[in-house]
Amino acid sequence: MKNLISFLACVIIACVFVQYRQSTISTAKESPTVFTTWDAFGYYMYLPSAFIYDDFTELEWVQEMDEKYDLVGGDMYQSNKYTNGNYVNKYLGGVSLMQAPLFMVGHIVALNTDYPADGFSLPYQLSLGYGVLLYCMLALFMLRKILLRYFDDMAVAVSLILMFLATNLVQYIPIEAGQSHPYIFPLYVLVLYTTIKWHERPKSIWAGLTGLIIGLATICRPTEAIMFLIPLLWATHTKDEKSRKWALVKENRSHIIYAVLFGVIGIIPQLIYWKMTSGELIYNVGSSWRFLTPFFRVLVGWEIGWFIYTPITIFFIIGLFKIKKFPFKRSVIVFCLLNMWIVISWADWRYGATYSTRALVQSFPIFALPFTAIIERINFTKWKYPFYALGLYLIFVNLFQIEQYNDTILHYRDMNRLYYSRIYLNNDVNSLDMSLLDTDEVLDDHSSHTEGVLHTSNELINVSMENRLLWNEKAVTVAKDHWLRVDAEIKADYGFTSSHLHCKIISGKVIKERKVRLFNAISKPGDFNDYAFYVRVPDNMTKVDLEVFIGTLDNFVGQLRKIKVTHLSTKL
Repeated sequence: MKNLISFLACVIIACVFVQYRQSTISTAKESPTVFTTWDAFGYYMYLPSAFIYDDFTELEWVQEMDEKYDLVGGDMYQSNKYTNGNYVNKYLGGVSLMQAPLFMVGHIVALNTDYPADGFSLPYQLSLGYGVLLYCMLALFMLRKILLRYFDDMAVAVSLILMFLATNLVQYIPIEAGQSHPYIFPLYVLVLYTTIKWHERPKSIWAGLTGLIIGLATICRPTEAIMFLIPLLWATHTKDEKSRKWALVKENRSHIIYAVLFGVIGIIPQLIYWKMTSGELIYNVGSSWRFLTPFFRVLVGWEIGWFIYTPITIFFIIGLFKIKKFPFKRSVIVFCLLNMWIVISWADWRYGATYSTRALVQSFPIFALPFTAIIERINFTKWKYPFYALGLYLIFVNLFQIEQYNDTILHYRDMNRLYYSRIYLNNDVNSLDMSLLDTDEVLDDHSSHTEGVLHTSNELINVSMENRLLWNEKAVTVAKDHWLRVDAEIKADYGFTSSHLHCKIISGKVIKERKVRLFNAISKPGDFNDYAFYVRVPDNMTKVDLEVFIGTLDNFVGQLRKIKVTHLSTKL
């Protein structure tokens, strides 16, 4: 079989993704996995609104479904109440259009079984979870065919294996199947295909399909409109090719009309929805951007950095320097750089919750072109096998971190360098490790310090808003290089997710305060959990007052079973 290696690579990827889908979905009738929560609920809610509840504007059905399936994540942020009194979804409807066939399959199954035909029961979730996986696996095999037009079989195989298994595609295709990213991913593959077909043999059908795909992508996420740069700049990599391209366009002027017409058709469903709910053709969904001051930490920051948590993507960028001879050179370079600039310019640069930078994963089919180019170049050098070894290592690291992310050990928005160094390839984390999510102070080497206990208690006490002070002491003598360590065992009956364990150092006023969250990856709601953290006392202090207490943003009711405050100072 021709190009067997890349075909087998696709089969391996498909098997791995199916395994992740199987292992991360619950089919229990009482508590099935629900993909349609939080942001995913915003994308999906068009379908139950239209086909089950016939309610786009009042959303009276949402409260009952939320109580049953925990969909909205607290406040109903997915829709805004407009000036005319109607609710208007702030998430666009393109994803729902792509989910519609999957929704119908789930609905038919629910109607013919004893599952509730409510839009959210197990048949709907299974149909969505496996349906989007089917979409993406078909796109994978199509992407392989596209790459084989320009690169050899081995380079394509290695590229696909690394792109799918060493990046956050593992998280956002088989695991988080309700997000927009796995639905837009196939659209990028399709626009590559239709662009190539039109340039090989211009036909109105390819122009129309290209426009339709771009229109649909735009009403999935408006920023995907820059997809138009792919067909626009394709085959403009040299002066001669650029002249031929525009001559071809002039010969087929009507194709421009087809592309624009079908692009408009692609966005019409969204315009109809906005007109029906808000009374206006264009509705401001409220996004905020910082194009002049983008957040480069999205790429290199310890919080969610693309190059830090999925470092294989560095080669995506290096590959941009190795595509000079290809017809996609200009389109890919301009698209990739502009796409990255847009992604790092969003005001909510943490993207709510994300493993690495999720806002780029849908456009990986475009990055696959320069990525495969650099791999093909490496395959002809002495660095071939070291690169393969690095790739295997990065696959292992990525899959390990995917597990950590879904256990919240690798945090979805609050990562930092010190904490990451503690959990790197380490799932055996303790309460001191977890404290580094909130503080950068830790004393690992006690050998040069003397240790003394300021306070210890194993008495069970009730803690509430009226009784949050766990311990305090005035006029504590401190010395040079003086540290405090706070250990506590706390159970939160209420306020678990919004409360912290605090330590204040006071000298007439609050000199310093450190806190650690009660809700972390190794703590369990309703149980007693261990907490520990260090606080370094400023060197210019001689006597200070100390307080240890529970701080909360909401309310707190719980119990303290153990507390110990230890001081450590440099040995004389």
